[in-house]
Amino acid sequence: MKSFKRGLWITLLCTVGSAQAMPRVELANCTRSANLLACDDRQGSYYGVQTQGGTIYLRGYDAPSGRRWAQTTSRYGLLNFYTGIASDGEAWVGYSRRVGWTTLNRVSSSSGQRFSLRCNRLNGCQ
Repeated sequence: MKSFKRGLWITLLCTVGSAQAMPRVELANCTRSANLLACDDRQGSYYGVQTQGGTIYLRGYDAPSGRRWAQTTSRYGLLNFYTGIASDGEAWVGYSRRVGWTTLNRVSSSSGQRFSLRCNRLNGCQ
């Protein structure tokens, strides 16, 4: 479960922060309109991303764990604040800050997990 949570956060952070920094993995099938992106993968997982002004709404389902989740991200210049909740009751808060080509991310969850993630357009996420 911990690896899923970290993978979910990395996916969400890179989606919000720097999509070019994501490592090569099996791609999801996505459909896009002006302010909505809907994706699914071969495992049966899916997620949607909707934008309204400076706010991004993400909602999804992870098929392997059976977990549903939702996250809201608000953008203020180069700074993004986000909060999320999963169907098992776990909640998380965090922020992403762009500094040049690097995005700095920090996340804390209600399960006590905390981590930092640094994503760079040239070197990927670490």
